[in-house]
Amino acid sequence: MDRLVTIRDVAALAGVSVGTVSKALNGRGTLRAETRERVREAADRLGFEANAAARTLKVGRTYTVGMITTDSIGRFSIPLMLGAEDALGAGQMSVLLCDARDDPIREQYYLRTLLTRRVDGIIVTGRRAQARAPLGDDLPVPVVYAFISSTDPGDCSVVPDEAGGAAKAVEHLLAIGRRRIAHVTGPEHHESALARARAVVPSLVRPPLYGEWSEAWGRQAAGLLLAEDIDAIFAGSDQIARGVVDTLRGAGRRVPEDVAVIGFDNWDVMVSASQPPLSSVDMDLDGLGRTAANLLLAAINGDPAPGQHVRPCRLVLRESTAATLSFGKPGENGPVSTPR
Repeated sequence: MDRLVTIRDVAALAGVSVGTVSKALNGRGTLRAETRERVREAADRLGFEANAAARTLKVGRTYTVGMITTDSIGRFSIPLMLGAEDALGAGQMSVLLCDARDDPIREQYYLRTLLTRRVDGIIVTGRRAQARAPLGDDLPVPVVYAFISSTDPGDCSVVPDEAGGAAKAVEHLLAIGRRRIAHVTGPEHHESALARARAVVPSLVRPPLYGEWSEAWGRQAAGLLLAEDIDAIFAGSDQIARGVVDTLRGAGRRVPEDVAVIGFDNWDVMVSASQPPLSSVDMDLDGLGRTAANLLLAAINGDPAPGQHVRPCRLVLRESTAATLSFGKPGENGPVSTPR
């Protein structure tokens, strides 16, 4: 073979991710025995050694990756970083997290700092799934945008299919017999609110209600809907959904018997604290992080994948819709997720 065998070669032959190869060869993580054996067989066949993972990158690399985020509370950046670290462990690489706090000057300071430290690549993320200006022009290292996207179509971006996730939520409500569906969501100028609303408008009995991403707005909106003949509410976030449920219960409306409710984000502290627990759309943030990291590793190795990469969301069912599906009941052995 004319070139050095890389961990990506092993992953391709075994039909698994780069992160799975690392776990299998280094004895980390929880993998099925047959998966570990398939990876080892692929590595043996290609003549790949586990301790050669770091050498898959060019000589002189620092084995560090920068992550610049505007999500100061970590709601989105922390799950993304955990997923990225899982994948980057395949190359024994570390992640340096920088919080730009929506400040362009601070962001450029961190960019200069990361480049001075000779990071091998940068992941850019934030708390809003929308397009932003590129981090910089002609940067010396690859950049991948995760959860957010770049306005430059030549950049590599990984984003959740928010419209598809919203469609799954309403399809589920229709499947359990709900026909008078309302949608309560965030600010009308917010790209996520618009994307989710556009996907479900044809199935609604009234125009969407736009407001804030808060429980208070959920309570207020539900109060407005009490006078209407509604049997289901799809909320644009779990915070809104929890506020909706509180008002419905306070008014004597049973959830889900009278009104079924679904949220968006699958935020543990919200969905589990709600009474009843909320069905919700999960954007698979750790999966986004893993995908972004794998794309960044590929770019570092000279195999970039420009353009926007869209990952599906999944619907996690709980008692707020109380649907019975052929493969289980909500709450039975944990929440039920629709196949991706």
